[in-house]
Amino acid sequence: MDGTLTEPVHDFERIRRELQIPSGADILEHLASLPAQQAADSHAWLLQHERELAQASVAAPGAVALVRALHAAGCRLGILTRNARELAEVTLAAIGVADCFAAEEIIGRWEAAPKPSPAGLQFFAGRWAVAPAAMRMVGDHYYDLATATATAAGVPSVLINVPGDPWPGMAQWQLRDCAQLLEQWQAAEFL
Repeated sequence: MDGTLTEPVHDFERIRRELQIPSGADILEHLASLPAQQAADSHAWLLQHERELAQASVAAPGAVALVRALHAAGCRLGILTRNARELAEVTLAAIGVADCFAAEEIIGRWEAAPKPSPAGLQFFAGRWAVAPAAMRMVGDHYYDLATATATAAGVPSVLINVPGDPWPGMAQWQLRDCAQLLEQWQAAEFL
């Protein structure tokens, strides 16, 4: 959600410094490799830090209008995040769209293997009884695109809120922000 539905605020290098994780290393993978007590302590710090960020979340341009329009049209909406589910719920409440997402359709790092694993998208495809090609993965990061690829989940992806084309060929669509995505959806570009 950070950077997709909300303004990006996570300082991943700060998190790595605080938790003594090598620069550039995957935070969740690193924590999974630690001894149990050290991992628990690190996860506790991370959860508290992320809770503070979640409570102060600000919606990304067009995000609330997009979510509300999709929800009103009866689209199935799910959240797939590397964050904890409970913090995703805090974030959704902070930006005013919590009522658009059922708790069981918010998949965090404890409910399925974290992105870039396709497990979360595969869960949604099974839960909703839809072909992956009928779904859309919207995100702002390489992990979002890698999760959705044909070799992973087979879900077409939409890259938003990222200038340029940092991961050529991975996204089926690249749009400025959620407002432009809403315009394209209303024009039946994503059916």
